[in-house]
Amino acid sequence: MNDEQARMLRDLVREQNVASLGTLHAGAPFVSMVPYARNPGGAEFFIHVSGLATHTGDMLASPRVSLMIMAARADNPQSRARVTVQGDARQIPTGSDEYVVAKASYLAAFPDAAGIFELGDFSLFRIVPVSARVVGGFAQAFSLGAESFARAMHEH
Repeated sequence: MNDEQARMLRDLVREQNVASLGTLHAGAPFVSMVPYARNPGGAEFFIHVSGLATHTGDMLASPRVSLMIMAARADNPQSRARVTVQGDARQIPTGSDEYVVAKASYLAAFPDAAGIFELGDFSLFRIVPVSARVVGGFAQAFSLGAESFARAMHEH
């Protein structure tokens, strides 16, 4: 991954705030939509999900997930920049130091979500990237391990 590719990936993840979340549901793929925030200075993602949502139970049963983040509309859909992040999801214990950081990050990204934190069935999950597949446009694809993805997210 060169500097231009790292910048494109970093900009894509920073400019978007919604991802498709892939989970395993009863042994079959299941995809839903989740807003996400990033860990300040880190490569991890935070999602705030309802206990009533299918994907929440799926993550508790099998923590391996996939997030797909896609750039805004393009004339040619195949030229749209996107990244698929394979990762491990873990529920963050309410009241922990990690929860305080995750909640602050989420509310910085979504200030209108403050009221949802008052609902008892919502919880925060941290998704730690394991690998990523980046498509910068037509015929511009590359794969990254966790360390390379983290480096791309940290560089300025």
